[in-house]
Amino acid sequence: MSDNQYMLDNYKIIGNKFKEEDQLLKALKFYKKAYGCEGGNEDIDLILDIGLLYDELEDYEKAEEYYSKVLNIDPEDARGYYSLATLYDNQKDFTKAIRYYEKAIEMDEYYDKAYFFLANIYDELGEKDKAIKYYKKVIEINPFDFWAYVNVGSILEEINQNEEALEMTKRGLEINPENFKALFNMGVILNKLGEKDEAVGYYEQAIDKNPRFPNSFLNLAIIHKEREEYEDSVEVLTMGIEYNSDTAVLYYNRACLYVYHFGKVEKGIRDLIKATSLSPDLIDYMKHDNELSPIRNLDAYKLLFEENIGID
Repeated sequence: MSDNQYMLDNYKIIGNKFKEEDQLLKALKFYKKAYGCEGGNEDIDLILDIGLLYDELEDYEKAEEYYSKVLNIDPEDARGYYSLATLYDNQKDFTKAIRYYEKAIEMDEYYDKAYFFLANIYDELGEKDKAIKYYKKVIEINPFDFWAYVNVGSILEEINQNEEALEMTKRGLEINPENFKALFNMGVILNKLGEKDEAVGYYEQAIDKNPRFPNSFLNLAIIHKEREEYEDSVEVLTMGIEYNSDTAVLYYNRACLYVYHFGKVEKGIRDLIKATSLSPDLIDYMKHDNELSPIRNLDAYKLLFEENIGID
């Protein structure tokens, strides 16, 4: 091994070590030293690492410069196109991102990550059919991609293709049965299909895995409320508030239960004050909520509209 090759490899090893320790500037320093060695400016893996560091450091111009160097060396390197695509994707320049993801796929038809993030863009743009198509392509290439199943299941549920959504989400849970988001999604789908008992079970599992996700508590409480199990609904919302004390909708829904179903006006007002302090937009919604009709003429209730106050 030549002295130059030894130096180049050594600088890369040191850079990798600093990168693993999340010391990005030190990692970049040694990668640049490696780049300055003979042959370093033709080492595509090294150049991609430098571009990625600039990307993580939010120096997007430099990141673009180094990713482009890859394509100057090898115009058919799919990784160069993919790296540029992710750069533009993160900056919400979806037109460029789509073009470069498609170019990466043109260079490598099995580039599952390119299909995945292309699907994600189309989902954000509201082009659901294209998003579904590309997530399914990910699954075709990699049948063990958990998030492809979960994401396509979520889109299918959104457009009311609930039976297929259920199947996709089940397959995701076979890969990772512990994921709270997939468990939550199962609850949503089963509830829409009228399988209330099963939905309750999945919401409870989701809460067990991650009690910091307030929507699990909210949806579970709503099922109890629809079943006229009002005490259970309040209990679920109270537990949700213990873990998510900054979530206005939990206080608001508990307030409605207190006021309309239990006649506990003081507790209801207290929750409304907290809810509107966290989310002032609720003030307008409250004007049309029939469950608050029993307290609409009370002075304490009217105060919420006069100055939109928030009291802890």
